[in-house]
Amino acid sequence: MGTLNTLLRALTWWHGSTLNTQIFTARKGVKVGEDDQGNVFYRNADDSKRWVMFNGEVEASRVDPDWHGWLHRTWDEPPSKDPLAHKAWEKPHQENLTGTALAYAPAGSLRQASPADRSDYEAWSPE
Repeated sequence: MGTLNTLLRALTWWHGSTLNTQIFTARKGVKVGEDDQGNVFYRNADDSKRWVMFNGEVEASRVDPDWHGWLHRTWDEPPSKDPLAHKAWEKPHQENLTGTALAYAPAGSLRQASPADRSDYEAWSPE
């Protein structure tokens, strides 16, 4: 199984960083910081490139807004150096849950735990 994992990582990006990205990061990457999910953020020496090495699944919605702003040059200083002020009413960042068991399902949805107990639906039956 180890050889298969190595091959998958070398050829695909959705199973983690590719071999090229790992080599580039080892040679040119300057670690800038890490978020609470364990994702590690890098830049190169002249700060012309910024990137993230995901801890686990490669999913863009796993990057919180503070680090997203730094990656996309909305601000120059990373959150590890200059943390952003947050309002008391702001909720903590949550990745996109679409397609998972934790995704939002409105009342009456067939994805609810017990759709048979719904009172807003009556099955048609011929007379």
